[in-house]
Amino acid sequence: MKFLIFLGTVRNSTPPRPARLGVRVSKASIACLNSQFPEHEFELIDALDYPLEAVFKPQFAYAKGQAPEALDVLAEKIEAADGFVMISPEYNHCMSPALTNLLNHFGSSLFSYKPSAIVTYSAGQWGGMRAAVNMRTFLSELGCLSVSAMIHVPKAQDVFTEDGLVQEGEDQASWFGYFGRTFSQLEWWAQATSNHRAAVNPHTMVKDFNVSPEQRNAP
Repeated sequence: MKFLIFLGTVRNSTPPRPARLGVRVSKASIACLNSQFPEHEFELIDALDYPLEAVFKPQFAYAKGQAPEALDVLAEKIEAADGFVMISPEYNHCMSPALTNLLNHFGSSLFSYKPSAIVTYSAGQWGGMRAAVNMRTFLSELGCLSVSAMIHVPKAQDVFTEDGLVQEGEDQASWFGYFGRTFSQLEWWAQATSNHRAAVNPHTMVKDFNVSPEQRNAP
């Protein structure tokens, strides 16, 4: 199966120190995933690689073939993926605006009927856990419901090196065991939904809202 790991931070300057703690967390997450599920494919989607236009226009709002190539390519990757890992810092008790902005460029039908896992982190003691509560609502609206277990990494600069390795004095087995609970749930649900999507096309069974907002209205 194929999983996309979204890194939702574009800050490359201080504060916080050191810069882009999310890179450390994403590298550690991918290392854990590769060690636990070597049979699957994991690709990092870094929000910093997508300098989006100042005026918001989602990929699906362009005429066919007219969207920026990077958005079309990412849309294809999202549609082909079996699950997602969403990595975010916390901004005012909410998920990263960079992650929100990137994900909002794509229709929910690309994400739907696939599971997601929430990973948050911080330079302080809370590990971004309040952002995770906000992320559950957002991801459920996209259709990629998050698994029940979540990952929170407080003081990430003291836990992981810039290469995503555990710092001296930290126990990698313990951290990978902690990460592994969430990732095991993600893999289980991804396998289940992948099998059922192959048997029953959910977009045929449950019509997508792709014509008018009025499709959402009650009678």
